[in-house]
Amino acid sequence: LGRASAGGAGAAALVILAAGGAAALIVQNKGGGHGEIGYHLALKLVREKGLRVTMITDTAAKTDKPPFDAYADLEAAGVALQSADFAGGGIAAALQAVGPCEYVFDNQNVCTKDVQQAAAAWGPRAYAYVSSGGMYKPLPEGPLLETGEVKEDNKQLGLERNAAANGLAWSAYRPQYIYGPKTNKRDYIDWFFDRITRDLPILLPADGTLRTTLTNAEDVAGMLASVVGREDAARGQVFNCATDVRLSHNEIVAACARAAGRDPAEVMKKVVYYDPKSLKGAELAKGGKFPFRETHFGVGVEKAKQTLGWSPAHTLEQDLPAYFAEYQRLGKDKGAVKRDWDESLLAAVGLYPA
Repeated sequence: LGRASAGGAGAAALVILAAGGAAALIVQNKGGGHGEIGYHLALKLVREKGLRVTMITDTAAKTDKPPFDAYADLEAAGVALQSADFAGGGIAAALQAVGPCEYVFDNQNVCTKDVQQAAAAWGPRAYAYVSSGGMYKPLPEGPLLETGEVKEDNKQLGLERNAAANGLAWSAYRPQYIYGPKTNKRDYIDWFFDRITRDLPILLPADGTLRTTLTNAEDVAGMLASVVGREDAARGQVFNCATDVRLSHNEIVAACARAAGRDPAEVMKKVVYYDPKSLKGAELAKGGKFPFRETHFGVGVEKAKQTLGWSPAHTLEQDLPAYFAEYQRLGKDKGAVKRDWDESLLAAVGLYPA
């Protein structure tokens, strides 16, 4: 079950009519935290926006891993699939073969400037760049907004600015902590299930009330697709790309416990809080490290909701039972897990060995 999205069937039909079977290009990276976006975006653009979609995927992608092992779904939906060696300069020939497109969705950081230069010559209705929410400087409280302080040396920030310099009808989307379906980076949620299913200590920074966002990849794709029909409103704008619910680390533990069929109150007894500031300079192992920033690090998405008419259709709580079923199907609840970081931190605060 999901939350109802903004607008109705009539509005969606008008968008499809306006798009008129226009051509769209998705340039898709090899995987990682944004690896599944292209898969979901392609399906939304075809099914909900009525576009003719071509996707160029980096040849460095592991085709036997999600989401690439499900690309038959895209072919069945009518998506034209191509590949190119992004690092080896293959994107130029691939773009030339595709030809001008009215919409360009750029979900990679290897040859972004090449894509932007080619797209500028096409003059698309919209160029949408998948940037990163990791560029923000943390705040002591509240959501991170598009107007907030950013790290000036951030690569994605420079590529946002390069899109503007090329004269594109650009917009940028800054995702933060994405989970499945079809994900190939499971760490954000698996970290909690790994410890809950094995009755292991769960180490949380501060007092567990630091907040973040965990967003379904389908909602990320939905925001990107919402530029179709809202091209003028989106032009020159940056949008945080996440759910509209910021959860505390304590709340994530409790939600994961319920999904795993455990009593949240009992699981919370396994939580060990630590002070990140007191560990500054400590030599801690990296394996199995806590998956989020040790600060408040959750973005706000009101701008996208108001400007693009978008809203998330998913909540983490609703999605976790299916996620946990897949976790079990993959056998991830069996065997040892990486806990080098846990053990070194517990030793540093004098709680390990027990």
